[in-house]
Amino acid sequence: MTIGKTGGRALQFMRVVLVVVGSLFMFGAPAQGAAAESELTIVASVQNQTVLDGVSEKQPVAGVTITVTFASGAVVGTGVTDTSGLISFPVKTRDDYLVTLDIATLPNGFAMIDEAKAVSSIKKDDFTTSVKRATFFTGSSNTSSQTLLDRMIQRGADGLRLGLVIAMCAVGLSLIFGTTGLTNFAHGEMVTFGGLMAFLLNVTMGIPLLISAPIVVVLGGLFGLALNVFIFGKLRRRGVGLISQLVVSVGLSIVLRNMYLYQFGGRTKPLNDYSAQTVMRLGPTSITPRDLTTAILSLLVLVAVALFIQKSRTGKAIRAVSDNPTLASSTGIDTQRIIRIVWFAGGALAALGGIFRGLDEQVGFEMGSRLVFLMFAAITLGGLGSAFGALVGGVMVGIFVEMASLVVPAELKNAPALLILIIVLVVRPQGILGRKQRVG
Repeated sequence: MTIGKTGGRALQFMRVVLVVVGSLFMFGAPAQGAAAESELTIVASVQNQTVLDGVSEKQPVAGVTITVTFASGAVVGTGVTDTSGLISFPVKTRDDYLVTLDIATLPNGFAMIDEAKAVSSIKKDDFTTSVKRATFFTGSSNTSSQTLLDRMIQRGADGLRLGLVIAMCAVGLSLIFGTTGLTNFAHGEMVTFGGLMAFLLNVTMGIPLLISAPIVVVLGGLFGLALNVFIFGKLRRRGVGLISQLVVSVGLSIVLRNMYLYQFGGRTKPLNDYSAQTVMRLGPTSITPRDLTTAILSLLVLVAVALFIQKSRTGKAIRAVSDNPTLASSTGIDTQRIIRIVWFAGGALAALGGIFRGLDEQVGFEMGSRLVFLMFAAITLGGLGSAFGALVGGVMVGIFVEMASLVVPAELKNAPALLILIIVLVVRPQGILGRKQRVG
């Protein structure tokens, strides 16, 4: 029995998908472990804060007794913080709870910044996710150590770092939209895939991040390529409309997110490497060496992608397919090959963004889905289908999100970015670098 080239390639891709999916199920026995982690959990954290020259640094405090009670006073559990300053309390139902720190158990030389905050109240409606956190601070307060200008500069620097990560993830999303017309809502799960695979290799298998990161980037590219070959490529060949493909991407996003939750659990977890960092002063801002390195790497990757699209033959073909797929095909460009390259590149960039995001805010099953609307805001602001627009829009959205936290609660800082998306769609639908097109 003879198998043609197309069949052979399909078998190769199927093997890749089986390897990737199989690796996801190496996170542990799902039947018991995941079920336990999906329960409601209260995580208490004790951190000691020191402020020097306006730079705030936090270190975990171990050996502190924490008690969780119902609002009625019935005790749920008592425990002692570990070396990470954390203690977890599984709870069975959403209810009103009180988390109390025993001040008498603080180590010698440690004192609460505000003893009135030794008791944290958690309301029933606060359980928007399966994990609710209560953080207690000892040491010194930094509320009066920074002026408004200092805080604006710091937020701007943090926003630039966030914007570079958003831009890196959004470039792939924008290229996929430009070459296929697909609005891929599952792109956030491609970012999460990178973070989870980094956790698998770095934490579960003990492979250093410098070695595992390139492997994760390649796996992310193969994952994106597999999504095109086995799902969206087939839908295009069957003539399925873009609206139907969008709905499929939403369903795929939900399926992948729940699979990640089932295997990984609801708690965020740090990577092994570069988790303990000392804040350093860089001009008027403070930053850790890890965050500075990821920001520089993100910038270098974005510059490399920009040069590739602008100068290389393949990059010019990508731009041609994005501008007019039919005309590009008539000139001899293999549009299907270009689309495969774009899906691989999009998956690889998303995976790298997931690694950097996992280093910054730990790894979680919904880390990518929290960024997906910021990515859409970035490509809408920069110009739909434009890789350079995604770069500019991502940086602008990241800065705006962090600056917004100066005037709105941190939990709502993403909302102004989504307001930008609405305003741009109304005032300038083509975005900053987009071009007006006649329809009809």
